[in-house]
Amino acid sequence: MATATLPLANSQQPTANSPLWPLYATLFASAAIVVGLIWDISWHRTIGRDTFWSPPHVLEQVAALIAGLSCGWLVLRTTFGGDRPAKQSSIRVWGFYGPLGAWVCIWGTAMMIASAPFDNWWHNAYGLDVKIISPPHMVLAWGMMGIQVGAMLLAVSAQNRGAHDPRLKLIYAASAGILLTMFATVIVEDAGFGNEMRSPMFYRMTAIVIPVALIGTARASGLRWPATTVAAIYTALMLVMIWILQLVPATPLLAPIYNPVTRMVPPPFPLLLIIPAFLLDLVLPRTRAMKDWLLAPLLGVGFVVVMVGVHWYWSEFLLSPAARNWFFAVDKWDYTNRLGPWRYEYWNTVAATGFARSMGWTLLAATISSFLGLRIGRAMSRVQR
Repeated sequence: MATATLPLANSQQPTANSPLWPLYATLFASAAIVVGLIWDISWHRTIGRDTFWSPPHVLEQVAALIAGLSCGWLVLRTTFGGDRPAKQSSIRVWGFYGPLGAWVCIWGTAMMIASAPFDNWWHNAYGLDVKIISPPHMVLAWGMMGIQVGAMLLAVSAQNRGAHDPRLKLIYAASAGILLTMFATVIVEDAGFGNEMRSPMFYRMTAIVIPVALIGTARASGLRWPATTVAAIYTALMLVMIWILQLVPATPLLAPIYNPVTRMVPPPFPLLLIIPAFLLDLVLPRTRAMKDWLLAPLLGVGFVVVMVGVHWYWSEFLLSPAARNWFFAVDKWDYTNRLGPWRYEYWNTVAATGFARSMGWTLLAATISSFLGLRIGRAMSRVQR
């Protein structure tokens, strides 16, 4: 694929003539995609495998089309609209001009649409999903993330070109919060339930995924409390989904049925990421002069220490009778689960020495994730096209 760029005549390019509706459209599509994803997982846990035309699948694909068509319009407008500043702040692909974020969104749309027949074939060939992470699901996930990253790039590039519209900062933060929700949903099997919060895998998975998402988005944001805002959006989105889904009547349609649920099974209560995010917002502005390779271990170790300190004890509450209500939605299990005392026990725990040894790899993972986040954030803060 041939790509090229025109030189930016002035880094403070005006954006007054640039319509905001494609940004709103891609933000709406991003939100609809992650809502569809959480709904789809709940559908599988409550009803079982359905056809490709199940409501969550349709919502995800329609959202992908909205993002793709909006960004396609943006590319056509930039190419043929005669707006030279817009063309100068774009990237050329196969003779067409468009913002980098628009191209990433179009790529994400293509991936999502391509994953649909692949997923259908996979189910026909191998049956039900045993895990969330399967080849067609990963193609779908990459497409979803592409659209969410594209939405962030559209907002951050306009922000970096000197646009002082506060809506751009909020659109960027909302897109980052949706992306964080996506990341947390992908790892929910190993790092979602309170039963897992004393297992090494919980901390390793969060160490791999969360720092890069939080730091990468916070460093490029123009908000005063970027990481806290992003974590708050993730928390709010998850809570809304939990509270709505458990109100919807539904019954399993596929045997074997060991747990005859009568309402949609909600996702687990969101992780308390707002605490490490708040501390990150305190640290990042005070360490701007530090080299990334020195700052990354500090952030990585700090993230893991805070996560252990918070979730180790938070899990005691989640496993207690006090959390078994509509607000926390604990003790909601799949229709295929045989209910037993395991619901209130810790899973995959190891001896103290084994846990301590595993923390070495977890700290390394968090350091690498933090370093990538710092580099991604630095790159995002320079994007102008």
